[in-house]
Amino acid sequence: MSHHVYAFEPPERFVAGTVGAPGERTFFLQARGGGRLISVALEKVQVSLLAEKLEELLQEAHRRFGVDLAGEAVAETADNEPLDTPLDEEFRVGTLGLQFDVDTATVIIEAIAVGEEEPEEAEEAEEDDELVTADRDRLRVRLTPAATRAFIERAKRVVASGRPPCPLCGQPLDARGHLCPRHNGYRR
Repeated sequence: MSHHVYAFEPPERFVAGTVGAPGERTFFLQARGGGRLISVALEKVQVSLLAEKLEELLQEAHRRFGVDLAGEAVAETADNEPLDTPLDEEFRVGTLGLQFDVDTATVIIEAIAVGEEEPEEAEEAEEDDELVTADRDRLRVRLTPAATRAFIERAKRVVASGRPPCPLCGQPLDARGHLCPRHNGYRR
C-alpha cells in the first residue's frame, strides 16, 4: 500500500480549527501552500497537547541554542480566519511528532495517520514503531519560531472556545445539563 507525505516547508498557512457546534466539534490541522490544501482530523486533546509541547520545544530551543523567540509579534502573524474550503479530511491523526532543526532554526511538526494493523501486527509494531509508521500517510510542516507561536496562540483559542468546564469536576458542561460526579449524579 502506498503512502503520501504532504510536506509544506514552509506553508503559506498552517492552523488548527474546528467544524461544528461545541460538544460536537471536529478538530483539524490544515496546511496550505503551493496550490495544495491538506486537512487532517484529530482529537481536541491532541490539539491541546500539541500547543503545550510546541511551547516547551520553543523554550528548550531558546535555552539550549539561543533561538530568538522575540522575532515578529504574534499579533502581526495571528490568523483568525476560518478553515479554508473545501474541507476534505485526508486522514485521522494517530501520532504527532515534533523536532527542532538547529541548522535552519525551524520547528518541524509531523502528523502521522492512525494505523490499521491487525492485533498480531499491533504487537509486532510495539517492537519497532518507527518502521510501522513509515508506511502511513503523514503531514509534515516546517515553521519559523514566530509562525509556531502564532499557531500555538490560535490552537489555545480554538480549544478554549468549546464548552466551559464544570467548576466542581472539570468535565465539559452541556446545554442540556450535566451529570456531575461530585453531586452524586444529580443534574446541575
